[in-house]
This record gives sequence, C-alpha cells and structure tokens, in this order.
Amino acid sequence: MARNFTIPGFYRSSSITTIKRFRDNTDPKRRDFNPTTIDFGPLRFKIARHFGFCFGVENAIEIAYRALAEQPDKRIFLLSEMIHNPQVNADLVQRGVKFLMATDGTRLIPFSDLNRDDIVIVPAFGTTLELQKELEAVGINPYQYDSTCPFVEKVWRRSADLGKQGYSVIVHGKRTHEETRATFSHSKNTAPTLVIRDMDDAQFVIAFIKAQVSEDDFRSRFALSMSEGYNPREHLKRVGVVNQTTMLATETQAIANAIKQAMLEIYGAEKLKDHFADTRDTLCYATHENQTATRSLIESGADLGLVVGGYNSSNTSHLVELCEEKFPTFYVKDADEIVSPDLIRHFDMHTKSIRETSNWLPLVSSSQTALTIALTSGASCPDATVESVIKKVASFFPEACDPEKVLADLAN
Repeated sequence: MARNFTIPGFYRSSSITTIKRFRDNTDPKRRDFNPTTIDFGPLRFKIARHFGFCFGVENAIEIAYRALAEQPDKRIFLLSEMIHNPQVNADLVQRGVKFLMATDGTRLIPFSDLNRDDIVIVPAFGTTLELQKELEAVGINPYQYDSTCPFVEKVWRRSADLGKQGYSVIVHGKRTHEETRATFSHSKNTAPTLVIRDMDDAQFVIAFIKAQVSEDDFRSRFALSMSEGYNPREHLKRVGVVNQTTMLATETQAIANAIKQAMLEIYGAEKLKDHFADTRDTLCYATHENQTATRSLIESGADLGLVVGGYNSSNTSHLVELCEEKFPTFYVKDADEIVSPDLIRHFDMHTKSIRETSNWLPLVSSSQTALTIALTSGASCPDATVESVIKKVASFFPEACDPEKVLADLAN
C-alpha cells in the first residue's frame, strides 16, 4: 500500500526523513532489518529499521485534517482519540475538535447534544456497529470522514468470512481496547466470538477443548469476553484466530499454532481444515515490520533503550516489552520527559504509572567510550518527536558531532 499522505509538516522531520530515505534507497525491498547506526562520537544511536507512523496512522491524520479544512463552519467531533498519541490529539483539540468518548468508552459528551449538521470522525481503531447506529439515529453519517485503518477492516472482513463458513472467531486482543471492542462488535454480527488476552487464556481454551476444565470455569473466566449465546462446547469445534492489529504478531501466531496443534491432536490431520482456519493473512504488515525491526535492534546490542510513543499506545508498549528483556529501557512520550542526564520521567508499564529515574544516562562526561542507545518509536509517534529526543540526548554530550553534519554525511 505505497502512498504519499498529506499530513501537517510539523509532524515530519527532515533528519528522520533522511534516515528513512537512505534505508529505502539501500534496501528497496525492505528485507534488511538491521538498525541504522548514527554516530555522534561519544554517543551512538542505533535506530530501528522500521518505526513511526504506519499507513493506517497517516491515513487517519490526513482524513482528520482534511475534515477541518473542508468543514470550517461546522462542529467537528472525534468519536474517541484519533490515535494513541498525545501530540496529535492535543493539536486537534487546540483546533476545536472535541472528543465524544474517552478511550475506555466513557461518554464525555452525550450523543443527544449532537445534531445532523455535526461532523463525527471515526478514529483509526474503527468503531462498533452499536455506536454507528446511535450516530445514524441522530442523523449523522459516521463514515463521512472514516479514518478506520484498512488493516483493521481487513480483520473485520476475515471474521465475517469465517462466520459465513461456519467457524467461530477467537480475537487475540485487549478486551477494553477501542480496536478490539470494534472488532468484537463486527465479528459477533456474523460469528460466535471470544476475546482472549494472551497465551494463558489460549491454554485455558485448549484445556476446555480437551475437556480438562469445566464449562462453568470457562464461562466464569470469559464472562465479559463472549458474544451473546456463545456455547463453548459447540463453538470451539471450528475456530479461526484474528487479532487486535497492535498486539505482538508473534504472540498471535503462537496462540494460533497452539490451538491448531490441539485441533490436530483431537481430529487428526485429514480433518484439521474442518476445525481450524488459517488466518495468517490478517496480521498487520506494519506491526510485524516494526516488531521484527525491534528484535534486530535488540540483537545488535546497546547500553540502554529509548522507546518513544503515547503511554496508552498498545503497539508501543509491546516494543517496550521486547526491549526490556535485553537492557534498561525508558518509555517516554516526548523529549520533555528527558529532563537532564541525571533525571528522566518515563512510563512504567508494570505499575501503570509515571516514574522518575536518576542517573539514567551513564558515561556523560566520558570521552573515551561511546554510549550506545537503541531507539525506536510506536506506529502513532510523529518523526518530529523522535528527532527532538535524539537532539535532546545529544545536547548532553558537549563533544558530540553536529547532528546535521552527521545526517548529511549519511545521506551522501
């Protein structure tokens, strides 16, 4: 899906564009996942091969700003956050856009306050059929400016196909996440649907399929995660697995493989296709590329990691999880969180809170050894934010080479 989107220039970065263009020119088929090394002398950044805005995010931003340009005299609302990035959402609010709901679905503005002349933008995550009908009842076409990611819609279409073929759908995702709520709504319209969070949930499902746990225990565990009328004894005989596109693609595939193996053991190879549908084609290529690039970044080695993105961004959090396994990693939303060489504010995913860490940046005063930082960002993070992080950290190294010269040399 190669396409150039029209998005505000302040989200772009000439430096990051130089890096990405350099990599695309030297690796046009995008098969080299090794990181790009930017050497400033005492400081060295290793930057993931793929990072930042994905197709779906750029599509959503283009649509939102087009709505503002085309409808200057109308009230414009976002159903919920456009994407999970604070800079983007804050800029839209500053321009007069209002949010109808919080990310958890809590109503911030009653739909009864809307009228048919209002514009409501559907976010990149899509929306539920129930919310769509509510807006249509007010006289609003929720898809006049529809920024639903095409890869999310692909999951919806695959789920519908599974239902038509007599399969039930298992969604690997976070039950309360906007995208999973939307996928669940569309899927349950055509197929019995179950949402599972992780491999532990998958193993519990497998245990039920193998008659190792009771139906009461199954219903207790998944009480809030099943479509109405879900009958696990019947609906787990023929299944297909799809995912929330921002989850770890490798985890989704591992879950699918585990369920496939269980079906193989129970029904045998000849009847496997009657009980398990291959849905690998629904995995988002951008999520897969970013995660694969992050693994290569980790394998290349670093003293510490910086992951940049919104703190409620699911895809960014999974990049942090990967990096944390190898070296100290700091999850920051922007350069302002990097206060000084002695202090950084960052999001702790384990406690779901903002932490402050002292002495996070080693070797600041050393001119003998280069500090290597692994750097990547989530799919909803502007390149300009990544550039500001690089420059902020580089400013702590008086002997560092001029960033503009280093990047110019790279381009040549």
